[in-house]
Amino acid sequence: MAFLLSLLMALVLVSYCPGGSLGCYLSRRLMLDARENLRLLDRMNRLSPHSCLQDRKDFGLPQEMVEGDQLQKDQAFSVLYEMLQQSFNLFHTEHSSAAWNTTLLEQLCTGLQQQLEDLDTCRGPVMGEKDSELGKMDPIVTVKKYFQGIHDYLQEKGYSDCAWEIVRVEMMRALTSSTTLQKRLKKMGGDLNSL
Repeated sequence: MAFLLSLLMALVLVSYCPGGSLGCYLSRRLMLDARENLRLLDRMNRLSPHSCLQDRKDFGLPQEMVEGDQLQKDQAFSVLYEMLQQSFNLFHTEHSSAAWNTTLLEQLCTGLQQQLEDLDTCRGPVMGEKDSELGKMDPIVTVKKYFQGIHDYLQEKGYSDCAWEIVRVEMMRALTSSTTLQKRLKKMGGDLNSL
C-alpha cells in the first residue's frame, strides 16, 4: 500500500512539475497536423479561384492579432484553440459534406479534431478557472465574429460552389495564421503549464 501511495504521489508531482508536464507542450505532431491540414485544404480545390472572383469577400481575418505580438501566452493559446474549433465546426456540417470530396473532408476534420485533442491536454491547466473570463475577452470575440461572418456569407450565397471555394481559400489563410500562432507559442516556451 505504501509503495502504491508513493508511486501515485510521484506521478502527481511529475505531472505538475515544469520539467515533467504530461502533454502540455506544443508537440511536434501538432505542427505536422497543421501542415497536413493545409495540404488537404489545397487538395480540396475544385474550382479555379479566378472563376469565382465575383464572389470574393474580405472576411476581416484578425491577422495582425494572430500573427503579431498583441496576445499574451494564455490569450494566444485560447485564440489558437478557438480558431481550430471554429474551423472544425465550419467543415463538420451537412452543407460542407455536399460541397467537398468526402474523403478529403473527413481527413481534414480528423486532422482538426486531432489538433484540438492535442491542445485539450493543456486546456484545463492553461485555462482552468480563467476559462469563463477568457471567453469574454476581445480576442476570442473577434475570432468568433470572424467565423460568424464566414457562416453568414455561405448562407447568403446559398452554399454555392463558388462560395465554398472562396471560404476554402480564406480558411487556408486562417489556418496558416494559426500555424504562425503555434510557432509563436512554441517560441514563448511551448510549456503551457507555465501560464
